[in-house]
Amino acid sequence: MTTKQRQDVIHEAKFMDGDEFHIAVFKLLQQDGTLYDGAKAPKLDKEKALRIYRAMLFTRVLDERMLAAQRQGRLSFYMQCTGEEAAVVGSTAALDDDDMIMAQYREQAALAYRGFSVDEFMNQMFGNEKDYGKGRQMPIHYGSAKLNYMTISSPLATQIPQAAGYAYGQKMAGQENCTLVYFGEGAASEGDFHAALNMATVHHAPVIFFCRNNGYAISTPAVEQFAADGVAPRAFGYKMRVIRVDGNDLLAVYQATLEARHHVVKHHHPVLIEAMTYRLAAHSSSDDPSGYRSKKEEEAWREKDPILRMRRWLESKKWWSEEEEKSLQEDMRKDVLDTMKRAQKLPPPTLDSLFTDVYARPTPALKAQFEQLKAHIRKYPEAYPKSADRLDDTSLDDTRPELEDSTNIAAKGEA
Repeated sequence: MTTKQRQDVIHEAKFMDGDEFHIAVFKLLQQDGTLYDGAKAPKLDKEKALRIYRAMLFTRVLDERMLAAQRQGRLSFYMQCTGEEAAVVGSTAALDDDDMIMAQYREQAALAYRGFSVDEFMNQMFGNEKDYGKGRQMPIHYGSAKLNYMTISSPLATQIPQAAGYAYGQKMAGQENCTLVYFGEGAASEGDFHAALNMATVHHAPVIFFCRNNGYAISTPAVEQFAADGVAPRAFGYKMRVIRVDGNDLLAVYQATLEARHHVVKHHHPVLIEAMTYRLAAHSSSDDPSGYRSKKEEEAWREKDPILRMRRWLESKKWWSEEEEKSLQEDMRKDVLDTMKRAQKLPPPTLDSLFTDVYARPTPALKAQFEQLKAHIRKYPEAYPKSADRLDDTSLDDTRPELEDSTNIAAKGEA
């Protein structure tokens, strides 16, 4: 390469300030359900399009019902995906079902698309005896090995470097799969984000970094988080491919992720996707967004509702109707409420589950602690009514079988 083609040496101090790194937004679908002039929709047949829409609609119904349940005191905590359904479902739908998903905590729509049942959602949120996590996690910290959805961790951004490592393992194992990791623009301000992007590019890991830029890290607006043009330009510092997409445009998200997956699997080189969207709900059931954003701002984004946009596109293709919409919403609401009532009545995991899943055989110290715990509960049964009722069902037995291997656990759908 000649000097004229690439100038690696200069003889005067010229500084770059990053203004040249402005990245446009990829869009296909307008809010009225029609394509932009010159835009071409991705190949999406009716069956898959309706599967996508049903997952989006179910997530909205689930969020509405479970936030109400939290307000009624039935549930301790909840986080909604409201307003971000297209970003999550559109990207998940573009993956192979064997690809790994590592979520932050607002991606229940991905599980809904992959087939996580209403019972499974409820069992986790109520931490009952059928919860795969055995009641050890807060509500909405889902996990499913059978659906390749890694169990969620509360600490911010930990899943990002984990995804880089997991994807590197997929490559080393010769798998034709990738890992997609979700995180918000707030998590992108953590050191884990930078460590992960560097590791992924250096080791050529097939990972898609999917940033949901919804404008706020809880109450901190994006303009107070970074001065540059969002998160996307950071990819250049790691020699990584990047695209910025309208996160409320299901078709654009799907197309971008489809192409990103092809690239990372074929070339073993990571991709960063920044989806520009908006959190229509509060950060969590513990948050009041009226303290940091205006109703006018919220209403402006409600006009860009991703579910409404997708519905209009489906109707324009004669794949959906108002009657189907009403019927499906009614069925979903009933299913969620009925399942919630059942899950609430199920007992918690047995007491011995506090001591399992670490040792194949309980140590003498663990057995002694378990007996002390049972004695304490028998002394104060009014403080532990559910546990006291099930004391006779619990024991630590030296004859417990060896821990199941990961194949058996995955077959059960546990994570």
